[in-house]
Amino acid sequence: MMSETHRRILRLSGADTVDFLQNLVTNDVRRLSEGPVYAALLTPQGKYLADFLLLQDGEDVLLDVSETLADALVQRLSMYKLRSAVTISDSGLKLQRGTGEAPEGAVTDPRHPALGWRLYGETEGDDGSDWDAIRTRHCIPETGVELTPDTFILEAGFERLHGVDFRKGCYVGQEVTARMKHKTELRKGLVAVEVSGQAPVGTAIEAGGKAAGTLYTQAGGRGIAYLRFDRATEPMTAGEARVAPLPQD
Repeated sequence: MMSETHRRILRLSGADTVDFLQNLVTNDVRRLSEGPVYAALLTPQGKYLADFLLLQDGEDVLLDVSETLADALVQRLSMYKLRSAVTISDSGLKLQRGTGEAPEGAVTDPRHPALGWRLYGETEGDDGSDWDAIRTRHCIPETGVELTPDTFILEAGFERLHGVDFRKGCYVGQEVTARMKHKTELRKGLVAVEVSGQAPVGTAIEAGGKAAGTLYTQAGGRGIAYLRFDRATEPMTAGEARVAPLPQD
C-alpha cells in the first residue's frame, strides 16, 4: 500500500480559484481563511472521484491529494475549468505529518484530532505514528482502500470527518448527496469493527450465510468494514476471522 505521505501538492492560482472550487467540491471553500478544508470531488451521480485537503497559501490554494489520483484529478479539473481564470500546477511541495508536537508552520488535519498535523515543504515523511491503528480506532477511510469509485461519501463518514457542507449550495453530485442526507436512512456504510483473527484487505464478510459487507484496514484487533446494517446484527465472519461492530467514536 502506498504511503499516505506520498502525495502530490497541487497549486491553484488565479482570480477565479475560490469560485471555481466552490462550484465543484463537497465542502465550503470560502472557509479556507479559517484553516485547511477536507473535501471531495464527485461524479454527477454522487460517487467518489477523489478526496483531498485544501489550504490557503497567500492568494493561491494548495490541493493535497494522493499521488495515485493526481493525474486524473488534474485532468478532471482542467475539463471543468473552461474559461475560468484558474491555473493548475505542481507546487513542488512535499508532505510531512505526525501526531506529536507540531513543528512551526504545520497545520492541523481537519478530519479528526487524532490525525495530528501536516507540514508542507521540501521534506517528505512522518514521525512513525501507527496510522492504521489511528484510522481503525476512529474509522477514518483512506484513498484507494476504503475510498473507491463505488463510494458514496456519506456512507464513508464524510459528514463526521468534516468533509461535506450541506449549506454551501450546488456542487457536482450535490443532489444525490443531499437526498441521501435528508430523504433516506443510510442502510450501508463504513464502521469500526473488532476483528478476531486475520483476513486480507477486501475479504467478504458474511452473517448467517448471507453477504454482509467487506473488511478493509486492520490493526491491533480492530478494523474498518463496509457493512449492510440490517445484517450486522448477527455474528459475522470474514474468512477465518470473526468480526463484530464497535461503538462509533
